[in-house]
Amino acid sequence: MSTGPTHAMSGLLAWAAVTALADNHPIGQLTPQSWAVGAVLATGAALLPDLDHPSSTISRTFGPVSAGASAAINTVSSWVYRATRTRKDSNRDGGHRGLTHTLVFALAAAVGTTAVVQQSQKWALPALMFVFAGLAVRGIMNDWCPQKDALLITVVSGVITVACVAWTAQTPASAAACGVAVGIGCVAHYLGDAITEQGCPMLWPIPLAGKTWFPVAPPKIMRMQTGGTVEMAIVGPLITLLSVWLSAAALQRAGALPFLSGFDLLPI
Repeated sequence: MSTGPTHAMSGLLAWAAVTALADNHPIGQLTPQSWAVGAVLATGAALLPDLDHPSSTISRTFGPVSAGASAAINTVSSWVYRATRTRKDSNRDGGHRGLTHTLVFALAAAVGTTAVVQQSQKWALPALMFVFAGLAVRGIMNDWCPQKDALLITVVSGVITVACVAWTAQTPASAAACGVAVGIGCVAHYLGDAITEQGCPMLWPIPLAGKTWFPVAPPKIMRMQTGGTVEMAIVGPLITLLSVWLSAAALQRAGALPFLSGFDLLPI
């Protein structure tokens, strides 16, 4: 996998890019409030697939609660892998980079998020915001106070949630946009894993080369080592810069940055 900060920023980048470039689509015409909610969800969702790994940094986001959820997800993922693998697939337990690393999961997460938010803007959205904000903070600050990080992340996630809920009180967030944001975040994670040495089985259950869990990846010369020099010195900083630029461009078009009205951050 890519490191937590790279995954998190890739989710924000993907959300910012889609919303900034989608001029003639509703997703490109969100209110600043809906955009901000989507940004939190997409950033957190870019870490969500790694909850299938009980020993991952993300699995300890909320202490025993997230660790227990991670163990359960790993068990289900492992069972699905064993039940659907072919003779050409590797003989592994399939817990990590299994079910949660597929487009099927991304679609299910997007549809599920949309349905949940449609049920209630008062309790469902804040609950989702809290969870995804925690994943986002954990991913970005993966080395922050490791002995007490669960408590600190819980507090920070709560603050982010309260701030977003207060900001959107008079302008409800779009349920569909929330679902799209989660789906986009998951796909960003898959693409980040695909360019690492192991690849990502995102196209399951479509059989490729006789494998239902075919690790999608570019040629080896184009892949990077997780946490290696290429990721830390080039890919990570580049993704961060693009995220900031496209986020500003999307917010500018949403009318949230009037002080930049004289500049066109995305002249296309």
